[in-house]
Amino acid sequence: MAPPLILYDARGQSPSAAPWAPNIWRVRFLLNYKRLHYRTFWLELQDVERELTRIGAPPSAIRSDGSPVYTLPVLVDPARNPAKPKILSSPNKIADYLESAYPARPIFPEGSRAMQAMFVHYIQEVFVKPLLPIMVPMSHHRLPDQTQAYFRGGQGPAGTLVGPQREQAWLAVQEQFNFLAKIMDKNNIDGDGVVSMGHEVTYADFAIVSILIWIEQMAAHDGWARVRTWNGGRWNRLWDRCREYMDVR
Repeated sequence: MAPPLILYDARGQSPSAAPWAPNIWRVRFLLNYKRLHYRTFWLELQDVERELTRIGAPPSAIRSDGSPVYTLPVLVDPARNPAKPKILSSPNKIADYLESAYPARPIFPEGSRAMQAMFVHYIQEVFVKPLLPIMVPMSHHRLPDQTQAYFRGGQGPAGTLVGPQREQAWLAVQEQFNFLAKIMDKNNIDGDGVVSMGHEVTYADFAIVSILIWIEQMAAHDGWARVRTWNGGRWNRLWDRCREYMDVR
């Protein structure tokens, strides 16, 4: 058997805690959907730059002063050349690579790459923004103690929203879900009314469900209990369509 692909992921509060980071879940979905042989390499967030530098991973961005930024996910594919494996950063680049290198079970139906790229950009840059004041502090509190201490040294995230502020934040989140539901409802005419491309799950759906997993992991009772009922239960149906690709290895 060929050596497994390696997905670098962020460790939660305990070794048994389920992964939660949306950008990394997008890649995990692809690996599971394509039925690829892979394993997870767990990292503490404070160790990301050191470890990714050690393995020669490309930076995910460059700061204005020219210094590199290293973030997860990173995927290592030793299958073609174990002595010099392919190492990729950023979920979109990883998705393009997996689709080209492992074309079986495609996640980009023919002619859909540009539209899906625009859709995922919207999810990343617009749709998720109202969630950040709620989810980022909650995610910080679910990190291992030493990782929390590391980020507190750099001031860390703002405090968790409570009371009316929290309810107002969830209303802003619901507005984004309502808008997205109206767009996706157009598939009721000639699709199944659940997935973004009409009939089969694609990268766009994985981008949405990755956000749903983040909410479910960090705010199961306060967040996911709301979201799963919005828009006539659409998001719960989408979750169920993608459930078989939620394995963690």
